[in-house]
Amino acid sequence: MARRAEANNRLDDAARAGWLYYVAGRTQDEIATVMGISRQSAQRLVSLAMAERLIKVRLDHPIAACLEAAERLRERYDLRHVDVVPSDPGSSSTTVGIAEAGAAEIERWLKLPEPQVLAIGTGRTLKAAIDQLPAMECPQHRIVSLTGNIGLDGSAAYYNVIFSMADAVKARHFPMPLPVLASSPEERAVLHSQSLVQVALQLGAQANVAFVGVGELGPEAPLCQDGFLSQEEMGQLTKSGAAGEICGWMFDHDGALMTGSFNDRVASVPLPSRDNASVIGLAKGRRKYEALKAALKGRIINGIITDEATAAYLLNA
Repeated sequence: MARRAEANNRLDDAARAGWLYYVAGRTQDEIATVMGISRQSAQRLVSLAMAERLIKVRLDHPIAACLEAAERLRERYDLRHVDVVPSDPGSSSTTVGIAEAGAAEIERWLKLPEPQVLAIGTGRTLKAAIDQLPAMECPQHRIVSLTGNIGLDGSAAYYNVIFSMADAVKARHFPMPLPVLASSPEERAVLHSQSLVQVALQLGAQANVAFVGVGELGPEAPLCQDGFLSQEEMGQLTKSGAAGEICGWMFDHDGALMTGSFNDRVASVPLPSRDNASVIGLAKGRRKYEALKAALKGRIINGIITDEATAAYLLNA
């Protein structure tokens, strides 16, 4: 107990030092004076605040190359929203940069005084973005999940972010109390007829904005890694022309939703109308190239948050 209390006290000190350094703009010498510690201790506490992710940094200075790429993407694909962040060639992360930019855009919507319906997809990038959100009071808004919240074994789906978002954002949240995939089209029809599910379906159709991940296909795709599809089923989908998926909905290389048994089993809320809503896809990286290109070509999404390297591919594709 004493050791735990000591660790908590150290984190408290790190949070205080981090706030003084990054928010108040104090120097490390000034922090040492304020906190009654040595300059070396102040430096270590500031470093600990960063290491423990107590401080979340956003870059507000516009970068000319990113702005230019964003504007070209906007014109080429007739997009409502574009955000291009710098690429880090040395990083293997598929979320760094765009998660922070996604959090900033979600926060902008949440700060609107007029009531909004926000629809939220699933995936690693969206979860990373939600983890960046500050605590907010937004009683005027409604937030609905576009995908089922239940895994194949009946447990909560790990990368469904509606529950994580509810921890930070005080608004009315509407989960989708279904599996991601139904066993048959008939089962999906029965599930969708339930009154609780009807609420989510209706809210999804009314959404002002949707934030979604864009999933690639293939053996390493999240749908396979998370156990929703077998390698054999994935192979059949790619052979039939599937290029990517959003909230489980499969689309081809022209961005058209595929017909057939798979999409007939998807229990997700249909994506909001792109004529009435902003549907913003968060994705970057070589593995996402084909899926993003198809989603933009078919106007499945009308907004994108990505990085420089992915933007360059999309502009030259």
